[in-house]
Amino acid sequence: MKELDKLKNLLPQDLEQRKNWYSNVAEAYNKVRPRYPKELINRAVEVAQIPAEAAILELGCGPGIATVPFAQLGFSILCLEPSKEACNLAKQNCAAYPKVEIQQTTFEEWKLETGRFNAVLAATSFHWINPDIGCAKAADALQANGSLILLWNMTPQPHYEVYENLHEVYKIHAPSLAPYEDIKKQAEIAKSLGQKAIDSERFKDLAFEQIACQLTYSADNYLLLLSTLTPYLKIDALIRDALFADLREKIEQNYGGSLQINYLSAFQVAKKV
Repeated sequence: MKELDKLKNLLPQDLEQRKNWYSNVAEAYNKVRPRYPKELINRAVEVAQIPAEAAILELGCGPGIATVPFAQLGFSILCLEPSKEACNLAKQNCAAYPKVEIQQTTFEEWKLETGRFNAVLAATSFHWINPDIGCAKAADALQANGSLILLWNMTPQPHYEVYENLHEVYKIHAPSLAPYEDIKKQAEIAKSLGQKAIDSERFKDLAFEQIACQLTYSADNYLLLLSTLTPYLKIDALIRDALFADLREKIEQNYGGSLQINYLSAFQVAKKV
């Protein structure tokens, strides 16, 4: 579980700090984080065999990036999100869906409703949950034969030639930042992140599917996207500002002010034992 160990070292260990980790960038997160392809969500629902009137528990919904497409399919969704700023955005984004309820809390602190849900959903959030609690509590919240659905949007990356050029800036300001991950590597990481559900012995029959995605970002939106990623949130603000200024200059001079980025979008579905 090498990738989980890396994430554990990267993420803040204090629960109170984790609650508000994205609060200052909630608006940016809502604006520029990639969405999940509709065909991927439809396949996850199909593989999980969720009934049409299913009740879903979503862990760490953020501003509702995954909540909205699931709500559009008619499901009832209870969303847990610790950040007040993200909760407010999620409520705005889900205002048209009366079967969505958003509670400001962590999964760890949420009062368990045993056996209520057909599915537990976590969209690029399951790695934030205490592994000693997450799998067991998720299983306890599920009905018999319920499913755990893990969605992942992996770290957006420019083409490798572009990455090599931009990395000259990183060498000056933040040499340990921004290791390159191709689609094959991102698939390996995503698969390893779901394995802990099987290792918990509370879930079985882990299914995995992926879609390679591309988006084009303006220089401003690309830097806004980077500002929402944990490695960039952890570095000193002055270093980050200098890094972003030089990245902007390179993007404008060499790439016409915009970048095409690539990322893997994937799901894992596992059945409750």
